Amino acid sequence: MSTRTKAIATTPALPADPDSVTVIAGYGLAVAKALDYGGIDSRRVFAAAGINDALRNDPLKRLSLEKITRLYRECVEVTGDPYFGLTVAKFMQASTLHALGYGLLASTTLMDFCRRVQRYFRLVSQTARVEILPRGAEVHFSSVPLVDVCPESQDAWLGTLFRMMRLLYRDDFHPVAVEFAHAMPDPGAGPYAEFFGAPARFGCHAVTLILPRADLEVPLHGACPELAQFNDNLAATYIAKLDRADVVANVRACLVEFLPSGECSRSRVAAALSMSAGTLQQRLIERGTSFHELLNDLRRDLACSYLQQSGVSVTEITFLLGFTDVSNFTRAFKRWTGMSPTRFRERG
Repeated sequence: MSTRTKAIATTPALPADPDSVTVIAGYGLAVAKALDYGGIDSRRVFAAAGINDALRNDPLKRLSLEKITRLYRECVEVTGDPYFGLTVAKFMQASTLHALGYGLLASTTLMDFCRRVQRYFRLVSQTARVEILPRGAEVHFSSVPLVDVCPESQDAWLGTLFRMMRLLYRDDFHPVAVEFAHAMPDPGAGPYAEFFGAPARFGCHAVTLILPRADLEVPLHGACPELAQFNDNLAATYIAKLDRADVVANVRACLVEFLPSGECSRSRVAAALSMSAGTLQQRLIERGTSFHELLNDLRRDLACSYLQQSGVSVTEITFLLGFTDVSNFTRAFKRWTGMSPTRFRERG
């Protein structure tokens, strides 16, 4: 499957009001656990940061970027630990990221893991866009900040991704290097080298795991394409609910719903979004994409997922993706991947 990336998939328009930039509230639960583990009353710290409402693992429950930044400032002050974000990463779990987290655990390879983060990062945070850039024997897996993000958030996010990859792949897995947009803490880079087992660079344009490319295509033992796809669909639905003004997110949610019926035209999707087909197309052009491109990309991703599920026949996949016959699906799949559906399935 191609490793190319698309700007429209990862560069949503940020809200005009910076205060409406949010992260998933479950993130706060990991911060609370890290404080309590260190013997610090998390309720007192959260109150000092102005977070008084109960946190819960609900993807539609959000914390503003301002509150998270203020919370980390309080955490660093009370702990005296400039590396507190790395501590939080140790308490982040798949459930913290809700549907995205569960989908990541079911990924077929680490490259599949990276693409899943790229597609559904919006569920976790509105603060960055995700890029996957192959460079020779390496792959740069980056979160490019769209707004100012505090150092502790950068550390916690990169640490979480690394720990999940190691859990899924093998205990001795390490990146080639790690990069952060923030400056190096005054005490030095030692804790980063210890945590990641790799050199750390600071003041970079993005928050990046530089990964050995060969490791990203190794099949993962815990792969479960059915579970991954279920959670992908759930993540897409939540993103559409969060970003009601985001036309790309909403078109994707409609496509997921309408594809199996075979009635997935631009006019039907436009009607579901209460706009004309022309208006829909214009809004997609403004986001650097088109209805046909979104439909094509979704069909490609779903086709690869279905073909990894041995219980779903090629004929069933044909109609689940809204194709009229197997030959049309086969031609499209060869165009996407360079191989037939049968060959793709045999390859494993």
